[in-house]
Amino acid sequence: MSTPPELARQVGEIARAAGAAILEIYYSDFAVQTKADESPLTAADLAAQQVIMTGLAQLEPHLPVLSEEAKLLAWSERRQWSRYWLVDPLDGTREFIKRNGEFTVNIALIDQHRSVLGVVLAPVTGELYIGAHGHGAWLQTPVDGEWQRIRTRPLGTPAQVAGSRSHGGTQGTLLQQLIGSDYELLPLGSSLKFCLIARGAADLYLRLGLTSEWDTAAAQCVLDEAGGAVLDMAGRPFRYNRGESLLNPEFVAVGDSTIDWAARLQAAVEK
Repeated sequence: MSTPPELARQVGEIARAAGAAILEIYYSDFAVQTKADESPLTAADLAAQQVIMTGLAQLEPHLPVLSEEAKLLAWSERRQWSRYWLVDPLDGTREFIKRNGEFTVNIALIDQHRSVLGVVLAPVTGELYIGAHGHGAWLQTPVDGEWQRIRTRPLGTPAQVAGSRSHGGTQGTLLQQLIGSDYELLPLGSSLKFCLIARGAADLYLRLGLTSEWDTAAAQCVLDEAGGAVLDMAGRPFRYNRGESLLNPEFVAVGDSTIDWAARLQAAVEK
């Protein structure tokens, strides 16, 4: 059985260390702060941030790191980057606060605006997803467990649609235009929605609303390498460090690459 490249495995170990720091707080009493954008912040976000920053500095000391919980650098500096780490130390803080287990640690390596390495850890279940450009995608559940290659599946009948548990939206019309009315919704938090598609347990995730680049980069690489794609509403693959704003456009994550999603999106927009 194949295993991820060494760098990917090393980043996976950093993610597991961050996950351990998160769980120490998850299973204790913790306070919740509110950031300037009204999103929640806990000690677990900050603990995971510290573990990841320390680990990446030891692994690749010359590479810059862009993280949700770090001071964001100006575009005048970021525009010079060709290769850097993009991190969300705790994706799904709202799910963490609810204690439903649906949160992740996300670490991505961006090269020339593309996510070329992605690591997503679900600390509560121990599921570790890795995608490495040109190598494939894997899932490891127990620490030191066997690596399982994962692949997307053909569009199901009915299609299984992964959706956000904490961010609702009126998506029904567009979903029907993309895949018809015969689909089932699977509510799930954080970047686990992408991973569900990557492992062939769901078919599509439509997001009509704001997300940031660190929310999607790691899971996109996992999904891409498993045979799927993350596309904007024009059917173009996601790119990173595009400009001043770190907000993503609206997007759809899909598993079945035999379908012309760009044509379906264009037809849906024109209706």
